[in-house]
Amino acid sequence: MAKITKKRKEILSKYDKNAFYALEEAVKVVKDITTTKFDASVDVDVRLGVDPRKANQMVRGIVTLPHGTGKVVRVLVLCTPDKEEEARAAGADYVGLDDYISKIKEGWTDVDVVITMPSVMPKVGALGRILGPRGLMPNPKTGTVTMEVGKAVQEVKAGKIDFKVDKFGIIHASVGKVSFEPEQLIDNAKELIHTIVKLKPSAAKGTYIKSIFISSTMSPGVRVEQKSATN
Repeated sequence: MAKITKKRKEILSKYDKNAFYALEEAVKVVKDITTTKFDASVDVDVRLGVDPRKANQMVRGIVTLPHGTGKVVRVLVLCTPDKEEEARAAGADYVGLDDYISKIKEGWTDVDVVITMPSVMPKVGALGRILGPRGLMPNPKTGTVTMEVGKAVQEVKAGKIDFKVDKFGIIHASVGKVSFEPEQLIDNAKELIHTIVKLKPSAAKGTYIKSIFISSTMSPGVRVEQKSATN
């Protein structure tokens, strides 16, 4: 059995891993037990009572976090020349089409979000094997395939994220940084969870939200009392 370090013991002594904490308290606990020297991300994990293998129980959506993610989001816009200035003015980090498609085919994926236009999706579709596994493939459902590329860039830079239930029925999403004020993390977490509640599939039976945990990049998870997060 692996030996528990002194630091780990100290962390575990600060909270009860089996207890349910109101969201407000859970946020404070996570901030207290995070000991990383860098500004760790704060993540929310929501386990749902759905079967992701069935199309009518898939849960996927987008949400704009009121206080942003705290991350510098690198955005690539693949568009026709007439849309390039709009994308740059909105703050896109990389703008172009054929040159970037060639770079991606050669293995370049040093971005966080890819936005494109419906008219160039046939070209972008050829990148599916590269972008898909990295979660970078543009999709109309997440607002990343649109004629309003400038608006899409602004929304992503402002804190719009997309989420999708994984094969285990869990949604993982970052809702900010440890350096955020507690109220900012609470607002962001509630916005995410309220959006997930609204997306409950009609085919899902029984308990929809089974559990909610909040943690930082390298901290243990803290169990959240559901009513405090959904009200």
